[in-house]
Order: sequence, then structure tokens, then C-alpha cells
Amino acid sequence: MDLGAGLLRMPAGFGCRGHRAIAAAGEQGNREHGHRHEREREREHEHEHEQTGLRGRLRAVFRPHSHDATDSVDAELEASSKGIRALKISLVLLLVTAAAQAVVVLITGSVALLADTIHNFSDALTAVPLWIAFVLGRRPASRRYTYGYGRAEDLAGVFIVGMIALSAALAGYESIRRIVDPHPIRNVGVVIVAGLIGFAGNELVAVYRIRVGREIGSAALVADGRHARTDGFTSLAVVAGALGVLAGFPVADPLVGLVITAAILLVLKGAATDIYRRLMDAVDSELVDASEAALRAVDGVLDIESLRLRWIGHTLRAETGLVVDDRIGIVAAHAIAVDAEHQLLHAVPRLSAATVHIDPASAHLDPHQRLAHHR
Repeated sequence: MDLGAGLLRMPAGFGCRGHRAIAAAGEQGNREHGHRHEREREREHEHEHEQTGLRGRLRAVFRPHSHDATDSVDAELEASSKGIRALKISLVLLLVTAAAQAVVVLITGSVALLADTIHNFSDALTAVPLWIAFVLGRRPASRRYTYGYGRAEDLAGVFIVGMIALSAALAGYESIRRIVDPHPIRNVGVVIVAGLIGFAGNELVAVYRIRVGREIGSAALVADGRHARTDGFTSLAVVAGALGVLAGFPVADPLVGLVITAAILLVLKGAATDIYRRLMDAVDSELVDASEAALRAVDGVLDIESLRLRWIGHTLRAETGLVVDDRIGIVAAHAIAVDAEHQLLHAVPRLSAATVHIDPASAHLDPHQRLAHHR
């Protein structure tokens, strides 16, 4: 927390010793600080009651109440572990599905099934960079990487986009080649069974990845799950192509391959958009609204000077500047900053930390005048 212009800057972790050292700042500040702690204890007591009901238990799943730094680290490690476990299980399932389809491709020569198999293999491989990113994200922050390694997830997302683009190019090439140089499909019934297997395998992976991704707040894992779901529908398109061949339209198989290529390009567009937004520090406007509402509800906050949110891996960080009465003491101002961070941690899901800057309200003096020439 930063107590801005006109107020003493206090180091991170300012606690009881700091309060005792400036107790002489004024009895009014101390009384206000005591009242604020009393209100804080009342809120904590209310939270304990909320936790006893079903609604409280459900809320606790998504908004844990502990704000201790150690608990935050443990939560991030647990989230990464869940993500890695989801990737391991889904990787094995997708590889088994793709391998089964590859055998059928060799037997039948279906180009639509080949396109779907290529896409399934590429989808399975996207789990590898995500896996590496989750492992890197568990490393503690260092003097060089002061925010930690959570951004590795965004780099993994770039790799995923590249793999999707490559699979689209391969599927499109094979489909066009088979239209120019057609080959008959053998064992059409086997192709239909393989397409159904591809749909079932991808849908299971999609459900699992999306559920875990939402649970731990990983946009990359959720996007990868949606990618798998799209793969499942392209597998159903393979079934449609095989049925077309049975109906006497042999060109239906490579045409469905082109349809699958188009579907992959749509997935590519969505994935590239999501990764671009993460790299540009975009957040949902609902998160900003929830943050502003929480800050304005804090006793003593007169205005919000600034508010910034950004994703780092699958957790959020916030920075905000708040305006308070310039007549209060430093202890009371610090208590407002602590209360503001506390309210943010409760109001914003997946928020791991917030930096709060306090500015005194003044009609005659700009508290940032000395910084004007740096703007």
C-alpha cells in the first residue's frame, strides 16, 4: 500500500510496529483506526456465519476468504496442480482417440477423417506447452521476474495458435489434393465409427478442460477445452461425409475435409483473439465494475482516482488510487487502504493481490504536482 503525496510512504507489510511508531500522529486517527478494526471484526464475524450455510459454502469455492500471503501462494500452487492433472488426463485421452482414427485412415483412405485426425493430434500437442507453462508458473517471483512466471501461459497460448494454424493448413491441403486426385474410400462403416469415436473423445476432453479451467481461472485451459469441443463437431462432420459417400456422392469426403478446414480457421480466429487480449492486458468490463463498486463501498473513500486490472497467468492483480479526506491521520488512511484491498479480494474472483495508493483530497493543491513534468 502507498500513502501518496502529502502523506508518509510506508513500506510493504506495514503492521503493528509501524502503528506504534506513529501513535503520536493524533488521538483522532487512533480512534478512527480502532473503530475501523471494530467494523472489520464485525465483517469477519458475518463471514463466519455466511460460511455455515449452503450458499456460503458455494461462495467459498469461488471466493476464498483467506487473504494471508501464504494461503494465496498455496491456492496458486493448487490451481497449477489441478491444471497439470487435467492436461495429463486429456492428453492421454486425445492421443488414444487420434491413434485409433489414424489406424482407420490407413485402412479406409478417408481424407475427411485424415483432416480430423491431424487436428486431434495437434490438439493433443497443445497440452505440452500449457503443461510447461503451469510448471513455470509455480516458480516464485525473483529479482528479475518480480511478478513471477504466470505470463508463461500467454506464451503457451501463442504456441497453441500456431498449432491450430498449422493443422488448418495441412487439412486444407489434403482436402484440395483429394479433390484434384480423388481416391475411393474403403470400409465406409468403419469411418463412421471412427468419427463417432473422435466426437466422444473430444467432448469428454472439452468438458473436463473447461470445468477445470473455470475452476482455477485459466483462460488458456478453457480456450483449449473449447477447441476440443469444436474438434468433436468436426468429427461428426466426418460422419456426415461418410454418409454422403454411402449415398453415392464420393466427392462428399474431401468436401467435408474443406468444411473441417473452415471450422479450424474459425477456432483459430477465436483463439488468436483471446491470446491477443491477454497479451494486451484486457479484462472483462464486469470485473472493472465489480472492483469500482467494492472500492466505493469502503468507508472513507471519497473518489477513485485510477483503477487497473491485469491477468498474470490464471490470477488477477489490481492497482488503484483512492482519494480520502486530507484531515485524517496516517493511521486512519492506512486502515482505509487495507480495507480497500480486503474488499477487492472478496469482490473480484481470482484476484491475488492489490496495490492501493492513497491521495489526500485538497481543493487548493495538486498532490502530484511534483510529478507533472514526468507525464
